[in-house]
Amino acid sequence: MSVSRTERLLNLLIALLNTKYGLRRAELRAKVYHDTSGNDVAFGRMFERDKNDLRQFGFDVETVTDLGWSEDDPATTRYRIGKESNRLPDVQLSPGEWTVLFLASQLWERAALGTAAASALRKLQASGTVSDVELPVGVQPRIRPAGQAFDDVVAAMHAQHPVSFPYLAGTTGKEEQRTVEPWGLGSRFGQWYLTGYDRSRKAPRHFRLSRFTGPVTVLEKENYPAPPNFNVRAELDRLPELPLRTAVVDVREGRLLGLRRRATPVADGSAGMPDAGYERLQVNFRDAEVLAEELASYGPDAVAHAPGELVAAVRHRLRNAAAFCAAPSPDYLFADAPRGRAVRKRTSEDQLKRMLQLVPFLVHNQGLHIQDVAARFGVTPAELESDLRILICSGLPEGYPDDLLDIHWEEGHVYITQDLDLKRPVRFTVDEACALLTGLETLNGLPELAEGGALESVTLKLMAAAGEEGLRAGSLAGPEVGPSDSAVLDVVRGAIRERSQLRLVYFSAQRDQVSERDVDPLRLYSLDNTWYFEAYCHSAQGLRNFRLDRVQEVHPNGNPASTQVRAGESFPAKLFTPNDDDTTVLVQLTRQGAGLADDYYAERVAPLPDGGLVAEIRFGSTAWLPMFVAQHGGAARILEPAELGAAALDWIEAALAGYGG
Repeated sequence: MSVSRTERLLNLLIALLNTKYGLRRAELRAKVYHDTSGNDVAFGRMFERDKNDLRQFGFDVETVTDLGWSEDDPATTRYRIGKESNRLPDVQLSPGEWTVLFLASQLWERAALGTAAASALRKLQASGTVSDVELPVGVQPRIRPAGQAFDDVVAAMHAQHPVSFPYLAGTTGKEEQRTVEPWGLGSRFGQWYLTGYDRSRKAPRHFRLSRFTGPVTVLEKENYPAPPNFNVRAELDRLPELPLRTAVVDVREGRLLGLRRRATPVADGSAGMPDAGYERLQVNFRDAEVLAEELASYGPDAVAHAPGELVAAVRHRLRNAAAFCAAPSPDYLFADAPRGRAVRKRTSEDQLKRMLQLVPFLVHNQGLHIQDVAARFGVTPAELESDLRILICSGLPEGYPDDLLDIHWEEGHVYITQDLDLKRPVRFTVDEACALLTGLETLNGLPELAEGGALESVTLKLMAAAGEEGLRAGSLAGPEVGPSDSAVLDVVRGAIRERSQLRLVYFSAQRDQVSERDVDPLRLYSLDNTWYFEAYCHSAQGLRNFRLDRVQEVHPNGNPASTQVRAGESFPAKLFTPNDDDTTVLVQLTRQGAGLADDYYAERVAPLPDGGLVAEIRFGSTAWLPMFVAQHGGAARILEPAELGAAALDWIEAALAGYGG
């Protein structure tokens, strides 16, 4: 969408909102489009596209005809937009409700739903003053969606388009092309599943997103009817848990302490004898692919021997990783500016949506500094000023100066005195309603929130405000975010509240060692159902993040925590804290692995023609990067430094040697 088209749509919207009886097509053509070409067919197509765009932004264009006349007659057909039908109802929230709503909106840290949640929150903020939000100690949950496939499926599902994708069938182990009408997307057993109608099987089926072996293709020219009142959580709850099975794995002596903690030695020689320098262990598992991902990351330190399904999965992952590492390097070009958190490229559609939120936001937040407004909308001050310059040139067709939007900024503070009926935010889109309502449902897994009453009340208010769009929130279901072991969490939370120091016995997976350290805990947070706490580590003399499930012992050591140390400024908390001595690494990611750029806080990205990208990422320790490449099985590789890329390939080839090459 060009800037001129953006302005035209905005002026068309203002014209249709500010007419009581409607405007004829000829009037719109002359006053809004300024079209004198005489080509009725071309203008008709443009007008229909613009009406469709306005519907996507949340505005229904009404058609009004004179009594006895047909809608097919352009001379007697008028168009308008109702002032109330497209607007978000007023939602009054208490401070406690704002708190849980803010947490729900922050769940989707990245992916398209993160953008939708932020947009929905701004619409609610535009209808009134936001209460001060004081986050409860230890409640900063996040959801990690399953890569690009997640975004593609959600977009297709909400637009009711079928999707096609290559899929590794769990029953046959063969790759097959599937065409599916997506009904719902949800998390179960730590995995994301698509539920929908499989056209080739002519029956409903479940598909695990981790088994997608290629990009999702959205069939945009096709539509399908979604089943009414579909609830994906109820559907996935019927899935039986995979049975507990036993794997036989050779582990290098003195290595992989974390794996050994849940393994047992093979007592007899029934499973054969390991090679010199290895021990043969038994490991219980339910999901072969999950264990295969872990074992692949261990490289030559672990070799799977049984069952055959697991062995094949590890070998397949390692071979893909080796092939990707050996492929020619792509041509790429970084943008000049450092990269922010968002991967998604900004479009003119985004700009128009943002401008439609800007007007009501400014009406209810007069005099905010332009930098504060820009930060609230996730743009730079320069981008915001570009939006404002377009807005102040928009208004009623052929109107007087008083018929234009009146926005001005003095010494950086922004004011609006003429809003032209844009002072109320547009109703939620399906994406926005689903992002917030699914987030609120996910928070039910946290007892300290579910017991308060604010979570239930704000959910009911949003359901009422979302209307029909809110009914489709059942098509999404997040993972369980409650901690699996609340004992360690309670100790850490108590130490944060009382500002006391803790003594840890902690297992570091990257270093493959157990250490003791004294830490000052600062805050707790989670990623899906994996919980972490950020603390000042006196051994490392800096901020570090610790996984709760790797804490072997924890207790207060009797010392008070330092009052000089503060948690990082980012919200949600980052898993990785940058330092001056970090190594900058260029990582190539496929389309399926592109989300890793966000997970590891890439500073710059260069998009590739195949949908992948090259990411510039800072790592404090690079020794574990070969494990990272092997784990992701052909979705990531190291381009620079070259010696790191070579080390990763050597690691993978050494691992493949254990499987016969």
